[in-house]
Amino acid sequence: MAWQWPVGLDALAYGGDYNPEQWPQPVWQEDVRLMREAGVTMVSVGIFSWALLEPEPGQYDFGWLDDLLDLLHDNGIRADLATPTAVPPAWFYERHPDALPVTREGVRYSFGGRGAICHSSPAYQQAAVSIAGQLGRRYAAHPAQALWHVHNEYSVPISACYCDTSAAAFRQWLADRYTTIKELNEAWGTTFWGQTYGSWDQVSPPRLTPTVCNPAQQLDWARFTSDELLANFKRERDVLHALSPGIPVTTNFQAALSQCETLDYWAWAGEVDLVTNDHYLVAEADRNHINLAMAADITRSLAAGRPWLLLEHSTSAVNWQPRNIAKRPGEMARNSLGHVARGSDGAMFFQWRASRSGAEKFHSAMLPHAGTDSRIWREVVRLGRDLEALAPIRGSRVIADVAMLWDWQSWWAQRLEWRPSVDLDARERADAWYAAAYDRHLTVDFAHPKADLSGYPLVVVPALYAMTDTAATNLRRYVEDGGVLVVSCFSGIVDEHDTVHPGPHPGALRDVLGLVVEEFTPLRAGEQVRLSGNIVGDVWSEVIALHGAEAVWCYVDGPAAGGPAVTRHAIGDGTAWHVSTRLTADGLAAVLRAVAADAPLPARDLPPDVEVVERRGTEGRYLFAINHSGEDAVLPVGERAVELITGKRYAGHVRVPAGEVRVVAEPLL
Repeated sequence: MAWQWPVGLDALAYGGDYNPEQWPQPVWQEDVRLMREAGVTMVSVGIFSWALLEPEPGQYDFGWLDDLLDLLHDNGIRADLATPTAVPPAWFYERHPDALPVTREGVRYSFGGRGAICHSSPAYQQAAVSIAGQLGRRYAAHPAQALWHVHNEYSVPISACYCDTSAAAFRQWLADRYTTIKELNEAWGTTFWGQTYGSWDQVSPPRLTPTVCNPAQQLDWARFTSDELLANFKRERDVLHALSPGIPVTTNFQAALSQCETLDYWAWAGEVDLVTNDHYLVAEADRNHINLAMAADITRSLAAGRPWLLLEHSTSAVNWQPRNIAKRPGEMARNSLGHVARGSDGAMFFQWRASRSGAEKFHSAMLPHAGTDSRIWREVVRLGRDLEALAPIRGSRVIADVAMLWDWQSWWAQRLEWRPSVDLDARERADAWYAAAYDRHLTVDFAHPKADLSGYPLVVVPALYAMTDTAATNLRRYVEDGGVLVVSCFSGIVDEHDTVHPGPHPGALRDVLGLVVEEFTPLRAGEQVRLSGNIVGDVWSEVIALHGAEAVWCYVDGPAAGGPAVTRHAIGDGTAWHVSTRLTADGLAAVLRAVAADAPLPARDLPPDVEVVERRGTEGRYLFAINHSGEDAVLPVGERAVELITGKRYAGHVRVPAGEVRVVAEPLL
């Protein structure tokens, strides 16, 4: 869909989820006064308010929301107005108990949390479209309205429902996909274990079985689940488009691989007018700013490189992790500006004012329980000033160095049972390869395996177990045309139905890599293998026969001792590298150093954990330097550089203090 920015928002977005229904109206006046003090430009409202807006079926109370939107408009604050369809009211479930989802084990959930929805329920679909229509008709022309926010975090806390209604919807989805039951049987390989179906009515969701359920059935179920949620989004979106043309419609993604596993965001990204994302740090993780950078790069890639919007993150601790670690002084600004550096045209939070009750009362907020005489509040106000100073970057685009392939559907397939090793995890490899690129100070675009890759000197494939013939042709063409491809182990093994490609492994990539994997030789728990060049791997190894490729490093020990471990294949005008074990961080760094001889990668002489990203617009280039380290750093810049946050002019270099952020504007050459 065409990219659209929130209507009337002539600045970077700054604000958060605002839930004033939790507070008496006199507090609202204080809230907007403080919002103006903090530089808030937009807030998200109405996300969890269905029970207040429609207290009884067909009976509506919009008075409080009218007052709220008028108050925001009078104070120059734009509204991201949500449809509250993530939280159907109690009366809805009283009338439609079958809209509560059922687990794989056959247990029906109860009302009392959030997101307890069977997305195949006709009653839910009708009610969601109805409340969206009521909001669209009433507020399409309201002067505060800038953006529609459909639902909230689709897939939280669950995506799939295994009830009979969902089973019927699944059968229809399959019939549309395969046309005949014979085609389904062929795709699912049902002759194995005598699972052949004679009619559509015999097909069910992959409910609890005494042993492993058909993997192709499970994979299609995952696709169906993502599609079913997307269909509900599109129903609400289409109503809002019809009632309020010109106002963009979005829903908040959770693109970090650490947050959402069940939605194919490549399919979703083309259906929103503006890609938005919620991101929360894994608080206890070492160097968790790398996860943040990766999530931002994924989100920007879903937006096809266009500006996107961070719709939620936290000012400090969350409340739902095992140990909710508070952010250190300055960390909130580094987090927020890290997203902005990587393409977000703003930074918004959950939430504006900390809640006194409910499940998230210990979640941090822009206005914390400690009030305005607190470090968090002072940092919130400072961040608002900084974002105001960064207004020139709005609309500019990030300049990436390399591409990394990612496919949610392949991830789903690899995560199924009975793979050669439970220790070889697609997400872990994606995280590890991304960290290796980050430590080399490379900015990464993510791409679908079928995407145009011609603009990238290097493409990394961290994990692509399931791969179509079309994707394989795309990668071969990329290499033959001069590209450099690096493929990690256990990639190109099966097709889109989880059927092994004909011939030896890795079937889809065998020709471009110039080798055959004769046998997978996974390792025991804790076992390592040594490679020539003082490189170490674990978890996995392979017995490889070369068919045109050359060995760069070989196994010194382990089950494939003496055989190739890392290979290079010259094909056409490019090269394809293969890494057949799970390398440590040092090993991945060594591979990237070696690959740099083939791919013209930028060499940036920067200290560790000093993050530098470039955005480029029509008026200039903007270098974001984020110092996550404990030491000051010096960044080389041009002779006519201006630091936007401080307003200082620099020539030749700029000093970035420990824990601080600098944004340098330079004219285009």
